[in-house]
Amino acid sequence: MVAVIKTSSSIIGILNYNENKVEIGKAECISAVNYPLELGKLSFTSKLNRFLKLAELNTNAKRNTVHISLNFDPSENHSKEKLAEIADVYMEKLGFGRQPYLVYQHHDAGHPHCHIVTNNIQRDGKRIDLHLLGIRKSEPARKEIEEMFGLVKAEGRKQKEHFSLNPIDICRVQYGKAESRKAISSVLNQVLFEYKYSSLPELNAVLNLYNVHADRGSEESRVFKNHGLLYKILDQNSKPIGVPIKASEFYSRPTLKFLEGKFRVNETKKQYCKSHVINALRQAFFDERITSIERLSERLKDEAIHTILRKSSEGKLYGITFIDFKTQSIVNGSSLGKEFSAKGIQEKCALNILALERKHQNSISTNSENFQDLKLREYVKENLADILLRGEKLNDYVSKQFKQKKRKLYKGI
Repeated sequence: MVAVIKTSSSIIGILNYNENKVEIGKAECISAVNYPLELGKLSFTSKLNRFLKLAELNTNAKRNTVHISLNFDPSENHSKEKLAEIADVYMEKLGFGRQPYLVYQHHDAGHPHCHIVTNNIQRDGKRIDLHLLGIRKSEPARKEIEEMFGLVKAEGRKQKEHFSLNPIDICRVQYGKAESRKAISSVLNQVLFEYKYSSLPELNAVLNLYNVHADRGSEESRVFKNHGLLYKILDQNSKPIGVPIKASEFYSRPTLKFLEGKFRVNETKKQYCKSHVINALRQAFFDERITSIERLSERLKDEAIHTILRKSSEGKLYGITFIDFKTQSIVNGSSLGKEFSAKGIQEKCALNILALERKHQNSISTNSENFQDLKLREYVKENLADILLRGEKLNDYVSKQFKQKKRKLYKGI
């Protein structure tokens, strides 16, 4: 068994996520513990209010919501009664036995798993300490439960991607599959409160991944002039579909005024996050085979960084945005420094192309007088388009040769 713990300040988003899964038939709420009513009599509002009333007892707590995923080996097929029992024992050992919590069995992954939703504010207003909760309590509890229930042990396994909650564990909105407002709200409640964005385009960089778009309208529109904001669902071609919904119609009221407040706060918060993206970029360019932005984008996926390219209608690259799922921040390449702007990265790719050409003696231009007379970087700036075009023609065998180790020659004594 692998347990993944996420903390948050948005109980609405997490509850919405699980309830939406129930609504579309991909999950089932199998247990409601420490609630005054039986599970069958609980409405969405009564589930939510139980958490909100406890949260009101300690408004100083920045994170009052806990979302836990208990993941089991694909060979295990547990009944919902056994999953509920495992969840009860786990929560007791974690120190949440007296807290209200909901257990959801999910059916949308290749391995059996359940989600637990709870909060850490107790009835006396004191909070349960979440610091190093995984190491202090979850790990010992996991090992005991594996022995107690005869579960497949997680020791020695890779506890990475397929056994963890995604950076934002929500589904892409599909028009017509679920009620539009609920579907958009599920995405908004998770993204708005978890990610660090400092402009509307940066926010949309994440929202668009889930087929949602925040739109101010054209400058001549009534929405724009009234400082309004609309949320739209996007189709598979990233085109708006259906009727836009006003920001004021959502429970969390994610209006433009609200977002502008988040922009100011997040601008400061994400400064320390930029170093992770910078280090990943520098590390990637140590490899001379990174000869295009497409190859760079593939390499950055290993560091949980998603790359968004902004191109003109003619296909010319004019901007680049990075979504860092590890630090949950969105940054523009230009904000990281000139060398990481769209043009700066293209120049780095061009330098790698020249290095490969020289190494394999495939280029006539690099040995020409023109090349000899100019400094390397000046040459790149003046011939950037041509070099990048040549890079597209570099054969795959170049990179294969790169991997081959040279044979060592041993001379006899």
